[in-house]
Amino acid sequence: MKLEDRMSRSIKQRAGVVVLRSDFADMASDSQIGRVLARFVDDGMLVRVSKGAFAKTRINKFTGKPTPAGTLEMITAELFRKLKISVKPSALAAEYSSGKSTQIPMGATVSTGRRRITRKVTVGSSTLTYEKDLRRTEV
Repeated sequence: MKLEDRMSRSIKQRAGVVVLRSDFADMASDSQIGRVLARFVDDGMLVRVSKGAFAKTRINKFTGKPTPAGTLEMITAELFRKLKISVKPSALAAEYSSGKSTQIPMGATVSTGRRRITRKVTVGSSTLTYEKDLRRTEV
């Protein structure tokens, strides 16, 4: 069975939307995996959301073009869970969820605590932004 067929079957059988490049490390070399993933992106089976991270697609019934199979918030939550990075909702999203504010946050923002993250996550035209915890620690 060809590598492309094995990777395609593996992607289709996954429950989640996010697929990491490292998920296929035991199947072939890095260059082979990169070529197959690039082919999947060209064919519309996957869309690249970050470096080494891809999202499954589905066909948009209005445009007929492949679009990510989830929202930016859903994809980033799954991506950071797979990367074992803990993030929380931003301060504005937390206030809205708790009922303290009626303003709906417009952009997707997550709080990284005191951890510095530079990974750019983009789904379609939306990009994730990070909010740092700038409170000083007590000494």
